[in-house]
Amino acid sequence: MPTITPISELRNYGNVLDKVKTGSPVYLTRNGHGAYSIRDMQDEEHFQKAEAMIRLLCELNAGLRSAEEEGWVSEEELREHFQKRRGMQK
Repeated sequence: MPTITPISELRNYGNVLDKVKTGSPVYLTRNGHGAYSIRDMQDEEHFQKAEAMIRLLCELNAGLRSAEEEGWVSEEELREHFQKRRGMQK
């Protein structure tokens, strides 16, 4: 469960940081509106992994749409493409 705290509480930042737990971030408000969040590093790592997964899924969906619109590449064409690229890198 998140904790919502006015930003003025940061004067006693130790007390605010004590409220931060895994799965329970502290949200700081300014003039009654959300301004910042403080979360545990484990939560941050999970968040970054989820963002990366979303980006990957978006790219995969874009590839599927492209294949459906422009046609699929054969396995042989794919091999040739990467063999050429490997030859260019040497």
